[in-house]
Amino acid sequence: MTHWIILPVVLPALLAPFIIMVIRHHLDLQRIFSIAGTAGLVLIAAGLLNHAASGDVVVYELGDWPAPFGIVLVLDRLSALMVILTAVLALAVLIYAVGTGWDARGRHFHALFQFQLMGLMGAFLTGDAFNLFVFFEVLLIASYGLMIHGGGSTRLRAGVQYVIYNLLGSTLFLFALGTLYAVTGTLNMADMAERVAALPLEDTALLRVGAVLLLVVFAIKAAVLPLHFWLPASYANAPGPVAALFAIMTKVGAYAILRMFTLVFGPDQAASAGLNAWLLPAALATLTVGMVGILGARQIGRLTAFAVIASMGTLLVAISLFTPQASAAALYYMVHSTFAASLMFLIADMVIARRGDDIVVTRPMPQGGMIAALFFAGAIALAGMPPLSGFIGKLLVLDAARGADWAVTIWAVILATSLIGIVGFARSGSVLFWKCHDPGIVTPPEDEDEIPDPVEIERAERAMRAPSPMALSAAFGLLGLLVVLTILSGPMMEYAEATVDQLYAPSDYIDAVLRRSAP
Repeated sequence: MTHWIILPVVLPALLAPFIIMVIRHHLDLQRIFSIAGTAGLVLIAAGLLNHAASGDVVVYELGDWPAPFGIVLVLDRLSALMVILTAVLALAVLIYAVGTGWDARGRHFHALFQFQLMGLMGAFLTGDAFNLFVFFEVLLIASYGLMIHGGGSTRLRAGVQYVIYNLLGSTLFLFALGTLYAVTGTLNMADMAERVAALPLEDTALLRVGAVLLLVVFAIKAAVLPLHFWLPASYANAPGPVAALFAIMTKVGAYAILRMFTLVFGPDQAASAGLNAWLLPAALATLTVGMVGILGARQIGRLTAFAVIASMGTLLVAISLFTPQASAAALYYMVHSTFAASLMFLIADMVIARRGDDIVVTRPMPQGGMIAALFFAGAIALAGMPPLSGFIGKLLVLDAARGADWAVTIWAVILATSLIGIVGFARSGSVLFWKCHDPGIVTPPEDEDEIPDPVEIERAERAMRAPSPMALSAAFGLLGLLVVLTILSGPMMEYAEATVDQLYAPSDYIDAVLRRSAP
């Protein structure tokens, strides 16, 4: 099983250059190899999840160099959960991209998609802080290309903004790593955890600077207020399937906070006490801004982007409590919010293809019945209404917050913003699918001799077609996953609680990485 750990990184890393160098002129072959490779990734991830469920922490040492000197990949319950989540999401998104023809609207879509998966898998599996930075950059470089896939000046501007903000985050990341290395002499997470715990309190001033910088970097990746400004325009203007894949991108920041601030900067360590004091207020503000953004959105792309911000606020409220119960609730909500946000991005893409991005009263949308049903289900999931998993996730977060100092504020904000989200989704849904002009009223052209725009003709023809079976299967597949997550909430929470037990007792992780036998 040890050598299987590297396969989620190696498989897309080999598949991407193969697509570019061998089959770049054959789109059908690209589609076959990309879907087959991603399906294989799902099977590998399922095997890793099954192995990690036993509680074993498995380490893969690249080049057989032991930690802390060599590069290591580490499989535990948390990394296995994130790997399977990414693989399943990627397969659904890829099927949708092929079914709608999005992959044919630009160059190197499938290669960039595989490079993105390589970066995501590496970020979740690495046991080294510097290689976390490396994999961050790999997935960000690929995401830059995917952001502008299909072209267009608006998409290019949003891509430039996305690049600038993430480059600033990467620069801060390097500063943070340099500071931590200067203090501890290592960047291996397990080794760093031991050295941080051994530092005298009077020598931790520079360490706290590095930890704060690291928390700011992860907050940028997680789109925490006031560092969230890059997300609405970037996600709203990205191609639909690309934005759907990006639903996992913000979770990388949340994962990194959970990993680093339980393993290295544990909540019980005096050296890192109080570092997360601002995270809870920022998370509550992020949730509020996201839900208000849903209420005020005038484009469906921005509505979905603000829904992502709101879901990250709820997730980070749970994470910022740093208790086992709250962290288990966060893991459940993380899985839910990833699938729900991705589903809504796919729905938004289908709506935009048929009536445009603006949420305004217009003529009835062709083939709108099934899309309206999907929108209704996605809105229920993102707003946290019963019977889907969003309701269970928010209940778990509220229950975990009962004993916290901010309990009343947390309950008030989550319940109030849920109501705002319901109103926002209801307003948008009624305009998109219900309030329509009389289809018999047709505005005559100003100039009867005017030659129609071929692009507009093609778009109109595409809008009249029913959604392709592949696109619908991807959307309904994500909805089905939300239903499964609701039905199997008990087993999912059992796994989440076991994962949290492993996170908050990191001795097994440290011993496995540093090759120590259990006492």
